[in-house]
Amino acid sequence: MTAYVDPDRTQFEALKALDRDHPIEMLNLVKFRAQAAYPDGHELAATGLTGAQAYHNYGSETAPIIARLGASILWRGRFETMLIGPEDEAWDAVFVAHYPTAHAFMEMVTDPVYQKAVVHRQAAVETSRLIRCAPAQGSEAFG
Repeated sequence: MTAYVDPDRTQFEALKALDRDHPIEMLNLVKFRAQAAYPDGHELAATGLTGAQAYHNYGSETAPIIARLGASILWRGRFETMLIGPEDEAWDAVFVAHYPTAHAFMEMVTDPVYQKAVVHRQAAVETSRLIRCAPAQGSEAFG
């Protein structure tokens, strides 16, 4: 499985080019490392934390930022099986985060406290997918 932990420059520039003046929802699919991989010299590097534990640290440290920005987790689920898609993809965390505007998301990722906390996410994640979506009305039918 290819490691997708952080956006590359092209992906981030494409995100920045989109309209930021409306709410967005981010679909998060995350697979944890068996053991967190903190950088050498980090205070948690030799503690033996699992990826899930490191991701919990990321969530704990970023929760106040998310709350301050008016963002929230709209939905969280537990992955069970891949029905359509690559059979080798399985996810440890599946959730949708809501941001009142794309500006709020950009403010989060540029916040100095967030930038310090993201080391936990980088240590925790083996691979992930982060998909920006525009909220849409639900209906009773597909399509």
